[in-house]
Amino acid sequence: MNHRKIFHDSIVELPEQPGVTPSGLKVNAAKPEQGDEEMTLSFSLAIPQKAHDELEAAVARGEVVPLKDLTTKYAVAETEVDPLVTWLKSQGYTILRVAQDRTSVFVRAKVTQIEKSLGVQMVRVTKDGITYTAARNAPSLPADIANSVHAIVGLQPFRHAHKHNRRVPPRNRHSGSGGKADAAVTPAPNISNAPPYLVDEIIKAYNADNLSVTGKGQTIAILIDTFPADSDLQAFWQRNNLPVSLAQVQKVNVGGGVLPPVEGEETLDVEWASGVAPGAKVRVYASGTLQFADLDNALDKILSDLEAEPGMRQLSISLGLGDTFMPAGEVRTQHQKFLRLAAAGVNVFVSSGDAGSNPDGTGHAGGGPLQAEYSSSDSCVIGVGGTSLVLGAVGNVADESGWADGGGGKSAFFNRPAWQNAPGVPSGPQRLVPDVSLAADPNQGAFVFLNGQPQQIGGTSWSAPVWAGFCALINEARTAANKPALGFLNPLIYPLTGSASFRDIVAGSNGAFDAGPGYDMVTGLGVPNIAELIRALS
Repeated sequence: MNHRKIFHDSIVELPEQPGVTPSGLKVNAAKPEQGDEEMTLSFSLAIPQKAHDELEAAVARGEVVPLKDLTTKYAVAETEVDPLVTWLKSQGYTILRVAQDRTSVFVRAKVTQIEKSLGVQMVRVTKDGITYTAARNAPSLPADIANSVHAIVGLQPFRHAHKHNRRVPPRNRHSGSGGKADAAVTPAPNISNAPPYLVDEIIKAYNADNLSVTGKGQTIAILIDTFPADSDLQAFWQRNNLPVSLAQVQKVNVGGGVLPPVEGEETLDVEWASGVAPGAKVRVYASGTLQFADLDNALDKILSDLEAEPGMRQLSISLGLGDTFMPAGEVRTQHQKFLRLAAAGVNVFVSSGDAGSNPDGTGHAGGGPLQAEYSSSDSCVIGVGGTSLVLGAVGNVADESGWADGGGGKSAFFNRPAWQNAPGVPSGPQRLVPDVSLAADPNQGAFVFLNGQPQQIGGTSWSAPVWAGFCALINEARTAANKPALGFLNPLIYPLTGSASFRDIVAGSNGAFDAGPGYDMVTGLGVPNIAELIRALS
């Protein structure tokens, strides 16, 4: 008898009968149209437990592991992955890519082949007005080839990451470029230190002005689904008087397919990361979709590029989904990638969310359970929360409080890391989010040039790329001081609680949690004083 290993935590089981689930998902009576419909999946393989534990311990100490070790000592053995690849080919799957460390195999196959080979029943489901084909029950593999596989990702595409940005009508600024874009906009006064904020105003607010660093020699990676428009980037740099050129922006189409149209997130991320660190390169990794299999593929591509891009030491991700909507198998898969990035010395800044303490499954505030959002809740990333920043007439910080819709809370998946057992952090067994924060309130938002127009955008999607830019400044300063690039930032910054490196945010609430003295689940350790942080870390 052919025994099979069932992957119960790779999906959320759906009811057998048509109807609407408590989360608002409609399971339809109609079967998927059998035929040529294809799906992209990833088969995630675990490195040996001993190797995994060694990596976790190194990252928790802030140590950097040589890349060579990550692809040899801390990789999956060929003898584990080869039988899986052979079997997948025999079942009609097209092998798209095997990760360099062999921790993931990315495939494409017809739905009928997936049903037959993985023992799943596919159904049609509708969420937020979009209908998907998805697995109703848990997949399985023959036991003899499933030994190292610990998740099968992509069988329920209705569950995907959401972008963390909010747009409001711009006020107090027009583009100021004198070009055609101005003519299409109702002129507004250009008021200094009033939203939408320009780069130099934000840099000054966090004491990053008048520094000798620009991010030179550093590369900022950005993971998102598509690319920004070159003309928008150029208009943004011009309006902010920034010496950045298109030659500094590299675009990587991870899957090689047609990318979705410009939406705003990609533009916000690239404009502000390059604005804060105008001497750095920016590499935009376009995943094509926000499905987890495609995001995993992009993370693996970033990992495989590290040897050729030694300055790529910071990554910004402005995406998330509430912990309760994440099957444990998908979290395990992404965590292994974040662990490897942290071990390689790449600091990953992830926005904590724009839906407060109770996000629903669509990225909106309220209506959801009390939860943090993944992947900001991963123990190997820096979760970035949001504040509402008000500047005075001369650019001083007049007020800064926790943003009402900033994400935060207790992880459903990760235990308290040793570095988070720090003075001022509430005691408890769970990993807490966020770690740090920065301006996010769209009503006190960022100047963004998008679709040929000046826009005002906020959200923790703004906070994350700015932090990634600040990290590039810190890494450049460390290079100048003849020090190696930063290891994982969290073990290094939690001991700085209460120091001049951070300004504590003591007011504001995101629903269930309040900002107050010391660490809190709205603003984390607070907002940075970059000049002091550079001094402390370099």
